[in-house]
Amino acid sequence: MSKGATEPPSASPRALADFSDEQLVLRYRGSREHDVFRELVHRYERALYSYLYRYTHDASLAEEVFQSTFLRLHQKIDSYEQGRPVRPWIYSIAIHLAIDALRKAGRRHTVSLDVQHDETEAGTLLDLLHDAMPQPLRQLSDEERADWARQAVKDLPDYLRQVVLLIYFQGLKYQEAAEILKVPLGTVKSRMHMALVKLHSAWRKSHHDPEEE
Repeated sequence: MSKGATEPPSASPRALADFSDEQLVLRYRGSREHDVFRELVHRYERALYSYLYRYTHDASLAEEVFQSTFLRLHQKIDSYEQGRPVRPWIYSIAIHLAIDALRKAGRRHTVSLDVQHDETEAGTLLDLLHDAMPQPLRQLSDEERADWARQAVKDLPDYLRQVVLLIYFQGLKYQEAAEILKVPLGTVKSRMHMALVKLHSAWRKSHHDPEEE
């Protein structure tokens, strides 16, 4: 393997925690070291499993997809190109495996969208819906709004639901979502806009505002 600018020097297992994701992947691509692979799994296991659990709504299926994701990473490691962002690559593998798993099980995913993520570009979906509500409807409990949001997002077309899930639930950047879904950045933004328009419309239709009488 040629020495790239981001390729790590030789290091002990303890030092692996200081490597970037790209350095870990490059190191594993060249060495197949067990400690490197274990560090990658450890680094993603909490966030990725949590995402898959909420995506599939099934703990055993989420665990199966999580394990399959890193098996696929191992199998495809030689195709990794230096400089490619690692997180979108891993999530892309996981999402497509989850879609296949749900299709085989004859199910569609559900999602909770009342979680705040530090990296989100727009806050939580419930915050956005709250801002759009007439004042009397803002008195609904968080649980009531969350229940409605889950069902409304579940009812969106798949191509819109994917964008909402990645950005509002997982807290990914728009560019990362574009890389995961393999569509242009503008497409992600337009899909998000379309999804929010549909959700606002659904909210107005399903909640009567006494002030409008």
